[in-house]
Amino acid sequence: MFWKNVKSEARPSRIDSLIGPDTAVDGDVNFVGGLRIEGEVKGDVCVSHAGAGILMMGEKGIVEGNVRVTHLVVYGTITGSVYVTDLVELRPSARIVGDVHYGSLEMQMGAVIEGHLVHVEAETRLGA
Repeated sequence: MFWKNVKSEARPSRIDSLIGPDTAVDGDVNFVGGLRIEGEVKGDVCVSHAGAGILMMGEKGIVEGNVRVTHLVVYGTITGSVYVTDLVELRPSARIVGDVHYGSLEMQMGAVIEGHLVHVEAETRLGA
């Protein structure tokens, strides 16, 4: 099962879609609910304006594009800017090459960010 490397506290309540380890997507991905990426996405990954969404990236998951979500859990690699209105969780194998705009941030030892960290105040997040 694809949960074997994920601690129980990092599991979302719901994952609606999976981009598997042998899957490559060339283009933007828009979703609502939960999305897990084990493969590769070359394009932006965004939660729809209609609702909230959690993005979970496995250790081999790769996104080459911007990410805009409510909650982000990263074990893999993101090359692009990240915009998260709520919580960013960076696990030891996480790597982000780009700026991270966040409401709350949890970063474990070993995680790497090559970019700026920008805290977004709650009032600004609600108005966006």
